[in-house]
Amino acid sequence: MITSTAIIRSRPGQETALQDALLEVAAHVAAHEPGTLSFHVARSFEDTAIFTTYERFVDEAAKDTHNGSETVAGFFAKAPDLIDGDVVLHTCREVTQDG
Repeated sequence: MITSTAIIRSRPGQETALQDALLEVAAHVAAHEPGTLSFHVARSFEDTAIFTTYERFVDEAAKDTHNGSETVAGFFAKAPDLIDGDVVLHTCREVTQDG
């Protein structure tokens, strides 16, 4: 299993727009990406400008399909207006085992 975690800071005043853009990606994933097992969006309690995403992919091909989708491209087209600073991204191989 491949996982990706992103930590994203919103530009001031763009918190709702960033949340909406991330939720749009999550909805697309749920409807069109069977190889993406989950795409979770969370917002920090302490600093509501900080969002995290957690994604699980069945394999590298599913990750590549997700990252190459038009929806992800659309998100990154909006990103310069929404995101403050660099996105911190960690792509990992999951070491826990289900069951």
